[in-house]
Amino acid sequence: MKLPETATISGPSRRSVLKGAAATAVAAAANTIGAPMIWAQNIKDVTIRQFGTGVSNLNDVAVKVKEDLGFTLEMTALDSDSVTQRAATQPNSFDIADIEYWICKKVWPTGNLQAMDTTRIANFDKISPIFVTGKLTPESVVAQGTAPSKVGFVESEDSTTFATEPTQWMTLIPTIYNADTLGIRPDLIGRPIEHWKELLNPEFKGKASILDISSIGIMDMAMTCESMGEITYGDKGNMTKEEIDKTIAIFTEAKKNGQFRAFWKSFDESVNLMASGEVVIQSMWSPAITAVKSRGIPCVYQPLKEGYRSWGGGLGLSKSLSGIELDAAYEYINWYLSGWVGGYLMRQGYYSAVPSTSKEFMSENEWGYWYEGKPATGDIVSPTGDKLATTGDVRDGGSYDERMGAVACWNSVMDENQYMVRKWNEFIAS
Repeated sequence: MKLPETATISGPSRRSVLKGAAATAVAAAANTIGAPMIWAQNIKDVTIRQFGTGVSNLNDVAVKVKEDLGFTLEMTALDSDSVTQRAATQPNSFDIADIEYWICKKVWPTGNLQAMDTTRIANFDKISPIFVTGKLTPESVVAQGTAPSKVGFVESEDSTTFATEPTQWMTLIPTIYNADTLGIRPDLIGRPIEHWKELLNPEFKGKASILDISSIGIMDMAMTCESMGEITYGDKGNMTKEEIDKTIAIFTEAKKNGQFRAFWKSFDESVNLMASGEVVIQSMWSPAITAVKSRGIPCVYQPLKEGYRSWGGGLGLSKSLSGIELDAAYEYINWYLSGWVGGYLMRQGYYSAVPSTSKEFMSENEWGYWYEGKPATGDIVSPTGDKLATTGDVRDGGSYDERMGAVACWNSVMDENQYMVRKWNEFIAS
């Protein structure tokens, strides 16, 4: 599966009758500006500029927006570091920033994004509690790191201070998230893998890999070092300088001993390393596992006893967005949470921020396999139609509750971020 670098779509004209949440959003937006006919006549001329990572900036989404809502969604896919830089330094170059919550911690203080009014979000009350309270269940403990709930709300419309509890104003409207772990080639390993520490097992010398994105890679390092019993962190997502030094030192020694085949930054790199067999254990993302499997190659997203490293993303609005473009952006966000996109993303192994609406766009077999952890009752295919699983297969890690209930930490921006990045770069260059 090739993820697009840039996708600009100009599809068929707007449907005469909008359905479901989209129609509700149109009406709300039209009433806001007091001129429904003018709004409807001009919406086809609106272009919304969105950028983010290739994970969710997908060509099919842009096509569906044009078909359902009538305006053009222009998407640009970048790597995580470039997304952070653009959101923080080029506020006039975008309308919507599709970013991860750890990036929000870097970007929000710049004032380049505007707080979003939750009263304009039709399915706000159906959003997973992970994004609102930080807890999957009332008994859950908020995981370490930059949990979305910690940076998901601000105190008021114009505030640059994150709120400690839910308010009317959100920084990002959550869209996509997952519980990440190590990917393995079970056919080439030939034995069970149960712990993060296996990443540095000399058995896999020259056939291991981690991703070269410092804010994410350091978390995989921490999960590994803690699994080895080498370090017990106060908070893996907010390490002290001493903890950073110890972590980097352990991985630098492993690197010098030839443990790593490569360090990847892009989706395609991770897929090719695993599919070729050059790497048998590595940091991976869910759609990369999907892409390897779609080639008929065994690949497992391995549940590990220490738990998952999680991440979440959402849509943020540029501070400069106003008028009909702002109304169109809210309509798009409401459409995004109404189910079609959620179903599409869940077929790649992700989760939707509003699972209940996504269920309406999935078959009983798909919902059972991807969300409930049930054995497939028939073939499971990717959004592009590639076969991923067959009758009787169960999703790696099981159900939504089992996977998201075992999150140990979230991708993070640390207080010592600049120091961490410097040490990370030294590790890569060593």
